[in-house]
Formats: sequence, structure tokens, C-alpha cells
Amino acid sequence: MARIHHIEIWVADLREALTEWAWLLTRLGSAPQSEWANGQSWSFGGSYLTLTTSPSLSDAAHDRRRAGVNHLAFAVDSTAEVDAIMADAEAHGWRPLYHDRYPHAGGADHYAGWLENSAGFKAEVVADLSPVPSS
Repeated sequence: MARIHHIEIWVADLREALTEWAWLLTRLGSAPQSEWANGQSWSFGGSYLTLTTSPSLSDAAHDRRRAGVNHLAFAVDSTAEVDAIMADAEAHGWRPLYHDRYPHAGGADHYAGWLENSAGFKAEVVADLSPVPSS
């Protein structure tokens, strides 16, 4: 079965993107993997997420409602982790979405928080409450 090798997100303002994403990615347990003048990569086990600018960027505005990727969803181990991230998000450039239905905007059995950063990128933080397989 295939797995995701990496995800590359093109951003218009790298400095702003790194400020907001670095906070979230660090909270999710990721760490910077590499850095260069126009970008930075963050490790996620066997894959990585890259934030970068490009001279080929056709539009500086991001709209998650256009065709393409709507959001990235990250799994955490508990509802308490979701709550802690959501509580701190606004202080780090992320705006809570669907706050009136938090934490079950995705349904009664789905505990998650949705965030949008200043550039309009959306992230979902999901409490993965799947039973851990016993050995």
C-alpha cells in the first residue's frame, strides 16, 4: 500500500506562514527537518510537510473553497489535546471554525477542531480514539 511521502504547500508570505504553521506543527509533535531561503520542511515520521514560496505562484491568494486541497487533518491521541490546541490557536494566528458546533462539527462520533490561518489555509485536529490493537 502506498503512503504519503510529502505534502508541499505554496505560500505567498513565507515569514507569516512559518510563524503560524510552526506553532501548530510543533504542538502536533513535528520538528523542522530542513530549511532554505524560500522554505522549510517539517518531519512527520516517515513523511514530511513543506512550506515554500515559488516564483511560479500564479495567485497570492489562497482559497480553500476552490478545486484542490480543502484542508489538512492531523490526528492526536486525546480530546484533551484537541481542546488544548483549540484554546491556544487564536494567540498564534489561527481562527477557530465551526465554533458553534465544536467539538462535533463532523458528527457525534467525531471529536475535532477546525482552524483557519490568516492566509485561509484550514487545518483539522482530530482526536483519534480508535482502539489500540493489543499484541
